[in-house]
Amino acid sequence: MSKPPLGTQTVALCGCGLLGVGIWLSVSQGNFATFSPSFPSLSAANLVIAMGTIVMVTGFLGCLGAIKENKCLLLSFFIVLLIILLAELILLILFFVYMDKVNENAKKDLKEGLLLYNTENNVGLKNAWNIIQAEMRCCGVTDYTDWYPVLGENAVPDRCCMENSQGCGRNSTTPLWKTGCYEKVKLWFDDNKHVLGMVGMSILIMQILGMAFSMTLFQHIHRTGKKYDA
Repeated sequence: MSKPPLGTQTVALCGCGLLGVGIWLSVSQGNFATFSPSFPSLSAANLVIAMGTIVMVTGFLGCLGAIKENKCLLLSFFIVLLIILLAELILLILFFVYMDKVNENAKKDLKEGLLLYNTENNVGLKNAWNIIQAEMRCCGVTDYTDWYPVLGENAVPDRCCMENSQGCGRNSTTPLWKTGCYEKVKLWFDDNKHVLGMVGMSILIMQILGMAFSMTLFQHIHRTGKKYDA
């Protein structure tokens, strides 16, 4: 038996970590709804759980293939990583090509989601908006007037107030955060693009190393005449 390459072990451990974080988010936040009504299951917890499961299963596939010296499992590990890598690159290219359309549709969808703010079974969505408006010092999607069709004329959530207090959002003289949250989030991504780039590059390197290790071991097993026995 061979020891699993560091790349496959890292992939498996990262998957376990992501899955654990996703489960913790799901348990601790409860029904923490998505901002988007078009994709009701697209919550932070569900996304992290899905990513963690895929990464963990892929990693264990590579580890098992290395331990058992099974060419079929190693090849499957390589193909899965390759498909994930290609999917990431395609999505990234499509995002930049259709960036304006993505922005337009995202704003429209988020504004439609505001209508669910005070509805039953959407406490998670309400909490999400309250948190992001308080933390990022913003109000609404494009600006504070996005709340008027939802809460009434000149009414906004209390978290839109520069000095938060009970009922401040219905006081017309209360100073409000003027910038929309969509613009604030875009600014945050611009300010942290170097960090996000480093994270993305680390993930890319990890995937390439995993593919390289699996193919190296695959070729070694092939040369030594190891069959497909598990």
